[in-house]
Amino acid sequence: MGKNESPKPDNTPQTSSEAPFTTFIQLDGRSPVPSQFRTPGTFTITRFQSPAGLPDRITKLSPVPALLVSISLKSLPSSSYQVWTADKLIATSTVHPFRSNVIDFDSQPRCWAGSAFDYVHYSVPRKGLDDIAEDLGFGRASDYRLAVLEDDLVVAQITKSIIPFLVRSDRLSVLALDQFSLVLGAHLLQRYGVLQKTARRSKGGLAPWQKRRASELLQENMHGRIRLSDIARECGLSVSHFARSFKTSFGASTHQWLIQHRIDRAKQLMSETSMSLIEIAIQSGFNDQAAFTRTFHQLVGVSPGRWRRHYMTRHSGR
Repeated sequence: MGKNESPKPDNTPQTSSEAPFTTFIQLDGRSPVPSQFRTPGTFTITRFQSPAGLPDRITKLSPVPALLVSISLKSLPSSSYQVWTADKLIATSTVHPFRSNVIDFDSQPRCWAGSAFDYVHYSVPRKGLDDIAEDLGFGRASDYRLAVLEDDLVVAQITKSIIPFLVRSDRLSVLALDQFSLVLGAHLLQRYGVLQKTARRSKGGLAPWQKRRASELLQENMHGRIRLSDIARECGLSVSHFARSFKTSFGASTHQWLIQHRIDRAKQLMSETSMSLIEIAIQSGFNDQAAFTRTFHQLVGVSPGRWRRHYMTRHSGR
């Protein structure tokens, strides 16, 4: 906020309590392991790691209809890996890195890994998948194909892209996770869903008033703590329709747009104020200076400090 700007009234929609989140569970070989693992009724990403494997099989449960998508980050011998659905043992072989399982929670999936493992699990509620299907013109999927040790390059690639954020201080915001769930959901729907229709994809962008409102809400929530559903509702659109229309209008997803806006804000502060880099990081919507420096370098090509020194040198003689 500039020196002459007055605080704006807080008319931001309230964020839903069912916000997505990530978690990292590391067993140490002595940790007690429950026989049941219950996920919340929202989109979640869980990295589950153990140096010693599991003493017994675990049953995965969800309070809402949902899909369980599991991706191994390392190899497991066939003798150390088993999967059950509806109490039926599924034939498996050696687990290669980044092979995927897609299983409906209704089948009460059970798994066992007898040696060291490292997995990423996605819990994907069917409600979100139904919304994407309706928006794309498919109609709701009647079922989803069971997949075990699938060589799914799309799931592998998006998992690789998100792994660094599961252990860093700059964990993905709810806005970024909402966007991520749409990308994953659209892929699951089209590759594994039993669909009755072909897609009729709308190519239109946002109306001018919708672009203004979306921009306002994103700028008022620089840390990305607003839900995609909140912005979509303010624009009178479904989440999936809004996300696609936003990208058509702005050429980037809401999360990408917000990251670029943070960088532009940081450049403004570095060039117009004497604020420290940590102050600029917080004012620009980053969790800390490390996250700010990393993101700035990725997008601009140099560190914030070097960019500032170069800017000041170029403009000092004017």
